[in-house]
Amino acid sequence: MKKRILFIEDDQFLGDVLTKKLESDGYEVVLVRDGAEGLKQFGLLKPDLVLLDIILPTMNGYEILEGRKKDPTLAAIPVIIVSNSGQPVEIDRALALGVKDYLVKALLDPDEVLAKVHTYLGKTDEAEQKKDQRALRLEKQKILWIEDDQFLSSILAVKLSHEGCTCFYAKNGDEALEILSREIPDIILLDLLLPGMTGFELLKAIRAIPRMAHVPVIVLSNLGQKDDIEKTKELGANKYLIKAEHDLDDIVNEIAKTLAEKSPAVAV
Repeated sequence: MKKRILFIEDDQFLGDVLTKKLESDGYEVVLVRDGAEGLKQFGLLKPDLVLLDIILPTMNGYEILEGRKKDPTLAAIPVIIVSNSGQPVEIDRALALGVKDYLVKALLDPDEVLAKVHTYLGKTDEAEQKKDQRALRLEKQKILWIEDDQFLSSILAVKLSHEGCTCFYAKNGDEALEILSREIPDIILLDLLLPGMTGFELLKAIRAIPRMAHVPVIVLSNLGQKDDIEKTKELGANKYLIKAEHDLDDIVNEIAKTLAEKSPAVAV
C-alpha cells in the first residue's frame, strides 16, 4: 500500500513540483492549498506524513500544529515545515509544537525534500544516488538562466549547483546581455515574461551575437500558446518548456539532453 502524504501549501508552483516529485517516487499525495481545509484533512486522512507551509489562507501553519496537539491520534504523525522564513525564533516555535524538520524554501532542493521524506517514512534514500548520477551529466557546464520569479530562481539555483555546473543568473534582459558580454555559457534558460525587454526581444538579441549563434536556448515559460511557441522557434530557440508541465528534474533532464544533442539553433 502506498504511503500517504498530506501537503498543505498555497504556492502553486512549489505545490505542483513537489507533488509530482513525490508521486513519481511512489507516494500518494493529497495537496491542499488552504489552512483550515488542511487541518480538516489532517484529521480525516490520518496521513503517514505532513508537509506544511506556515503562511496559508484562513489558518496558518502554527494554528494547524496547535490543532494537531488537541487530537492524540495525530501526535505521532511526522510533520515537516516548508517555509519562506528561516528565522531562529520561528524554527524554535515550530520545533516546540512537535515538527520533525524545518526546510527553508529559498534553499530548497526537491531531492532534499524527498530525502527527508524517506528518512521519516523509512525508505532507503534513492534520491541522493540519483542526484549523484545526474551531476555527472552537467558537471563543469556553464548555465545561464534568465528569470524574474525570485522563488523559482532560488530553487533553480540550488538545483543546478547540486548538479555540478557553473551558474549565471539574470533577472532581466539587460543583466543577461551584460553577462553574455563576458561569458559564453554552454546553454541558456529563458523566461518570456521579463521586466523591460521581453524574452522574445532578448532571444533575438542573443541570436544577433555571432559567438552565441550556436549556444542552445531552452525557453521556460508560463505561456503555452501555439503562436508563442512558433515565434520562439523562428527566433532561434532550441526547445520550449511550459513551467506548469515540468518539475525541476524534467528541466535538468532537458538541459542534459540538449547539451548532448548540441543541435545548431535556427538562424534569425
